[in-house]
Amino acid sequence: MTTPLPPRLRPAYDADERTQLLGWLSMQRAVVHWKCAELSDEDAHRALLPTSPGMTVAGLVSHLRWVEHLWFEVVLLGGAKEGPLFKEDVEDAEMQVDGIALTTLLDEYRQQCERSDEIIAAHGLDDTGRHPDFPASAGSLRWILFHMIEETARHAGHFDTIRELLDGAKGYY
Repeated sequence: MTTPLPPRLRPAYDADERTQLLGWLSMQRAVVHWKCAELSDEDAHRALLPTSPGMTVAGLVSHLRWVEHLWFEVVLLGGAKEGPLFKEDVEDAEMQVDGIALTTLLDEYRQQCERSDEIIAAHGLDDTGRHPDFPASAGSLRWILFHMIEETARHAGHFDTIRELLDGAKGYY
């Protein structure tokens, strides 16, 4: 059974600030799932840029999963610095996902986004981070949400290009 794709919906023009921020982030997250739809594991792991071997569909999904964790669980909540983002001796460790099925990576990303949404719901937009090792902890949840919209949308653009190079699939919205 195929997991249904999340809807790609823009927030209402007159929505309040929180609803707009969450709506734009949700839409960009949905674009990630849409760009991965019906893609084989082989294509999802295919590196097309010789100087960026981790820049694969699978690598990008993993990266987005880990930045969701970093910004909401580590920076905002002050959680432990655990996971591949913190492997100082391995560049882009979170993007090294050979042998991990795209469906697994997408499920982990979906679960992490759900966890992030729980954290967001429990905090005010003016709440700031708690992790003493990150200067970005001075930023508010509002700042983090803007950053995550930017981060996710930036990589959605990468997905656009990679997907078109892989199999010709195009489209944004």
